[in-house]
Amino acid sequence: MAEAAHARFSKTLEAMFRDYDGPPFSIRLWDGWRWNSSNDAEPVCTIVLATPKAAKALVLEASQVAMGEAFLQKTIEIEGDIFPVFTVTEHILRHPLPLRDRLLRNIARAGFGLSRRLTQGARHSPRRDRAAIAYHYNQPLEFFRPWLGRTLAYSCAYFENAADALDEAQERKLELICRKLRLEPGERFLDVGCGWGSLVLHAAARHHVHACGITLSREQAKAAEQRIADQGLGACCEVRLQDYRDLDPAGEIFDKIASVGMYEHVGLSNLHAYFGKVYRLLKPGGVFLNHGIARSPASMPRGSDSFIGRYVFPDSELVTLTEAITAAESAGFEVRDVENLREHYELTLRCWVEALTRAKPMLLEHVPEVTYRIWLLYMSGCAAAFRRGDIGVYQVLLSRPEKGDTRLPLTRRDWYEPTRTDQAPDGALGASRKSAVVLN
Repeated sequence: MAEAAHARFSKTLEAMFRDYDGPPFSIRLWDGWRWNSSNDAEPVCTIVLATPKAAKALVLEASQVAMGEAFLQKTIEIEGDIFPVFTVTEHILRHPLPLRDRLLRNIARAGFGLSRRLTQGARHSPRRDRAAIAYHYNQPLEFFRPWLGRTLAYSCAYFENAADALDEAQERKLELICRKLRLEPGERFLDVGCGWGSLVLHAAARHHVHACGITLSREQAKAAEQRIADQGLGACCEVRLQDYRDLDPAGEIFDKIASVGMYEHVGLSNLHAYFGKVYRLLKPGGVFLNHGIARSPASMPRGSDSFIGRYVFPDSELVTLTEAITAAESAGFEVRDVENLREHYELTLRCWVEALTRAKPMLLEHVPEVTYRIWLLYMSGCAAAFRRGDIGVYQVLLSRPEKGDTRLPLTRRDWYEPTRTDQAPDGALGASRKSAVVLN
């Protein structure tokens, strides 16, 4: 690039980042030319642009998809800490695009959506939901195990301190869900979207319930069934390859139900049907814990073209907390508790990214590098979004009262009190507390 072109690009960057107040960074071009965002501080990361097309994707015609695709194609590389990069890209995306580029982007998005509808059916139809879940989850277990850790829990952990080990925080999360549900020995428990079986295994082994998990991923179901067999829990624990819409309340109902990281795939148009089906599957007097991500009403508008929607979670649709609670209450549920674990999910994602980076050589034995780069970019970007508050993750505890009786105690004290297993059961909660694990 000639000196005059360098000067023009520098002028563009100076104008774009005039009011930037994030971490210092630098941009380096393919010919070695460098621009620094600050003259007073060392950059914490460098965005390397390998081609003129990469510069166009980052600055001139920026979008989540364009920047993400450039990273996948290695025309954009990151040196140093990857997390501050998302502060930079968020600043870029907040500068309005010219009208011409907005129109081109909308046309491309419409064409992409039409092609998926023709090949896989209507959005959030059972067939298309199965395809979307398979796209994300049907990677070999050997890809997930090194960075998910011992529990194989693919959802937000629960930290007492930022320095907690991931496995410890995930075990604490599983136990907290069981305590919020107040699982009792012998109860029938359903986990909607059970992943690799982490919660059903924990509930069956530690709380002595009859646990049933359902998933749309064949790979997850297969792995979960093997874990159940390995732990000798086949008599009280099962995982089915099944859509929640195919469960029949006339044939089976459950004392307690949880859904962890699943309802993001339901979609706003199906939200009332989702909560309605769970309500009918739940025994009167039972409780349902819905754990999932919700977007801030002030964040990127619904329907915006995104890297995650294109490459990670096809058809995923984040709703607001208000929309979720409205749908739940319309189905007949009573809201008993809401807890936002936003900071916990940022910590979880940082643990995953660190482990993903550390295990890169091992992971590339099982997946192509482009798959690895998709997951690295997706999880790093999500950590930044949780930090900004664009999204949160909420545990919403819902009850189905029986003639007004929720069968719940007056306080939440039992969720957090250390368990005394050497004492006789005390009151209605004694049996479940006796079998619970101490929350450290």
